Amino acid sequence: MKKTSSFLFAAMSILAVSCTKKNLPDKLMQEKDLALNIQSSPVGDVVGKVTVGYQGWFACTGDGSPINAWWHYTQNWGQAPSATNNGIKSWPDVRDYTSTFATAWANLGNGQPAKLFSSFTDQTVNTHFQWMQQNGIDAAALQRFNPNGQEGPVRDAITAKVKTAAETYGRKFYIMYDVSGWTNMQSELKTDWTNKMSAYTSSSAYAKQNGKPVVCIWGFGFNDDNHPWSAAVCLEVINWFKNQGCYVIGGIPTHWREQNSDSRPNFLNTYKALNMISPWMVGRIGNIGDADNFYTNVNTPDQAYCNANGIDYQPCVLPGDLQERQRAHGDFMWRQFYNMIRLGCQGIYISMFDEYNEGNQIAKTAENAAMIPAGSSFLTLDEDGVVCSADYYLRLTGDGGKMLKGEIALTSVRPTQPVIGNNTGTVPIGQTITIKSNGLYVCSENGTQAMNCNRTAVGGWEQFKVVDAGNGKIALINSDKYVCSENGTQAMNCNRTAIGAWEQFEWIRNADGSVSFKGNNGKFVSSENGTKAMTCTKDVAGASESFRINE
Repeated sequence: MKKTSSFLFAAMSILAVSCTKKNLPDKLMQEKDLALNIQSSPVGDVVGKVTVGYQGWFACTGDGSPINAWWHYTQNWGQAPSATNNGIKSWPDVRDYTSTFATAWANLGNGQPAKLFSSFTDQTVNTHFQWMQQNGIDAAALQRFNPNGQEGPVRDAITAKVKTAAETYGRKFYIMYDVSGWTNMQSELKTDWTNKMSAYTSSSAYAKQNGKPVVCIWGFGFNDDNHPWSAAVCLEVINWFKNQGCYVIGGIPTHWREQNSDSRPNFLNTYKALNMISPWMVGRIGNIGDADNFYTNVNTPDQAYCNANGIDYQPCVLPGDLQERQRAHGDFMWRQFYNMIRLGCQGIYISMFDEYNEGNQIAKTAENAAMIPAGSSFLTLDEDGVVCSADYYLRLTGDGGKMLKGEIALTSVRPTQPVIGNNTGTVPIGQTITIKSNGLYVCSENGTQAMNCNRTAVGGWEQFKVVDAGNGKIALINSDKYVCSENGTQAMNCNRTAIGAWEQFEWIRNADGSVSFKGNNGKFVSSENGTKAMTCTKDVAGASESFRINE
């Protein structure tokens, strides 16, 4: 539970009631749930936690997946992504992936080929869950659409990969069924859970709440042709899952309490049967004013209703559609965190982790024009003139989680800097940085020659990821190769495939905010004032051995 007063019922515990009530009629079972579960649930794997929606639905031709197509990247999956065959709104930053796939887009602004990742690749899923770990994101809701068609085998395979990655990186996951367009949903959903998905609940990484495995159903009650089921049908499915011993979350319409809205009429008793509700918010708000209006007129009465009826409330928090210029360099998302936490919500659902199709992703995203296909219309994280690192919205989500848990104070002022710069003493492990000396940027030279510090602009070769090398040391990586000091015996290179002694550096913060790097030979890295190749040979850190980070 949250440790601050913003968690309205933090100090209250409840009687844990089994949801195995197979001998009770549906109506009586629902009434019993409501009578006993009169307070919010205690902290578990979803209550008091931040969950991200995880699509895991990108594939590429040649990635080894059963679908063997450009799944979700294009309109025509059989053809490579290009300016005329595009299905995404935001361009991902792919520097952390070891396996990427060539597209038909023009080269990036920095001259490098335009490549994309596949969600089917083990390293991709592992990388995503490592990002979650690095940024304190608690759980992932793995989206599962109708698995009985063409996409079923690849969805099954990605579920197994998510389980392994969640176990490896100490994250939780649960199955989130999206029933949109699922014709035989009522019977096939149960069969899929019984024959396939329920087996995953034995994993140490599978999310539990109140001691019960979590399952979410997204799409009940929406007032459109894609979600045609009656309240009775949806209630029967919810109660079936509860009879299996599950804690059931519902992804439901925004205005679920109202009749004749985006919710079908006469669904309120069905929604009441859920253990937790998570009303949909994508497309409903696009700026801070919208967020505040919803806080007052929608979220506050939502929370009050849930409190009165023993339902846990998990509102959506959105980074905003990047292509629609909604993000305001994090201020829009942070306002939602602030509003939902002061409201006293039981958990937060981020929409979404990897939704590059709608531009609502928090996963690493192109920072600037150097990182998108030349001539394309993709907006980058600096679209409003504020430079943001590719991982900015991951870090912002991490700070939102800290505020939810009471690890930092409730504040309306965003504490997360768009770029980790010189105003912090923290070594930016896992972050991508630029390194500047004497007004010029350090360049890896793509590992083809000795490194130099002579660039006037930032491209792909001028950006380095900071890696924990152990023993208080760091390593720097660019284009999958590590920077090497060459032990001070020759000019430095960026061409090593593994971290050894010569690839480890001390990160030393100087009094003026600059940073110096000391190699394992006890010497300082020097820019050589940009007049010749860089070295690691200096006994003291002067101007040429002092670097500005992200300036």
